[in-house]
Amino acid sequence: MHVRPSREEDRHPLAELYAAVAEERLWIGGEPPVDVEARAASWSLDGDFVAEVDGEIVGGLHVHASRHGFGEIGMMVARAWRGRGVGSALMEAAIAWAREQGLHKLSLDVFPHNEAAIALYEKFGFLEEGRRVKQYRRADGELWDGVEMGLLL
Repeated sequence: MHVRPSREEDRHPLAELYAAVAEERLWIGGEPPVDVEARAASWSLDGDFVAEVDGEIVGGLHVHASRHGFGEIGMMVARAWRGRGVGSALMEAAIAWAREQGLHKLSLDVFPHNEAAIALYEKFGFLEEGRRVKQYRRADGELWDGVEMGLLL
């Protein structure tokens, strides 16, 4: 597995990965249907990383750097590659990049049932900073909490 900054030609594979993870309706905010073409066209490559195996993108992580000196993380990993070090490799790249950019903190929001992701973030030193109760309305009408986590760099 190789982690690298995203390139222009990664837009469509990243959008397809996003659509596949959204289809699971458990791990990310997005849900189907996902307009893959529109998503690919709007994908921001600045602060974006991919995990690649034999030319296939198996994970992606985006750091949105705010003008206030912190970065907000979003990550996704293909189902077949979860628990195999992809998330850790992406987090290492994101933290290194954030430090190079002079950011003082990384933040993220995770669903409380995503215990594997929470354990990954805690492994890298992220701490729970709060919970947004019934923050996310899902397509089926359910309201899900969001756990806010942060890492001071």
